[in-house]
Amino acid sequence: MDMQNITKITLAWELHEQGVMQKDIAAQLQVNRDTLRVWFQGIQQHGLLPFLDQYLKAKKGSRKGRQIDPVVKRYVWEIREREMDCCGEKIQYYLKRDRHIHLAASTIYEILAEKYILRSKWKKNQARGAVPTATVPREVIQMDTIDFGELFAFTGIDIFTREADIFMAPALTAQQGYQFLQQSMGRRFNGHVQLLQTDGGPEFKETFKSHVREFCDRHRVARPYKKNEQAYIESFNRTVRKECLGWIKYRLRDQQRCANLAERFLDRYHYDRPHMGKGMQPLLSRS
Repeated sequence: MDMQNITKITLAWELHEQGVMQKDIAAQLQVNRDTLRVWFQGIQQHGLLPFLDQYLKAKKGSRKGRQIDPVVKRYVWEIREREMDCCGEKIQYYLKRDRHIHLAASTIYEILAEKYILRSKWKKNQARGAVPTATVPREVIQMDTIDFGELFAFTGIDIFTREADIFMAPALTAQQGYQFLQQSMGRRFNGHVQLLQTDGGPEFKETFKSHVREFCDRHRVARPYKKNEQAYIESFNRTVRKECLGWIKYRLRDQQRCANLAERFLDRYHYDRPHMGKGMQPLLSRS
């Protein structure tokens, strides 16, 4: 049977006064060493009996939950309505900027839940249809990104022909994603495809999402944590790392050099490199 904490505190202090090391006391009494330090500091400050008395009083009854000022709650609700149902993080920003009030985002969501029905923006079970397959060129394109420190590689691949494209960017933004969309569709994927699939990253939202239907009949977002849905582009990304840019981190000043390396890699990838799926032949002919 475990000893009560009062007994443990008393025995721990007796062993401490006898010169027993804290790690040995912790092991013998099965108490965390940080807990022992708190006990010993309290006893040294107040004495053993007063500390035990304070400890007992602190353990009596349930603790009263934190109370949030109703005025602060009203501020939170007003900002929510003023800013068109904005998220807790934005409310946190406005509270700090305008009212000099510091609240954790989790607390803000608790306040919002008292008045609103909150739904996650990410619909985990949202229907996306079957994982797409391709029987002809330009039917399905998969896109993704690779993190290279201060630089990012936007990548895309035709899952039928395995033709691919790379765009080196200084930031992981939707605007850069849109630039890649324009580049790859203009020079590699014939301007329009049936289906374009990406993950749910921020680089494939906002500006990218508002223009993507200009280049495809349908835009599909792969399910999170389902790497097999992006198998072709994930495989291509590994090839880019292995045969072109490696696993190192690059600086912004390296953007042009990396872009040049990517272009040389794409030329070899399409016209010289043998592909098992093509019977150990290049994807394209230079003629």
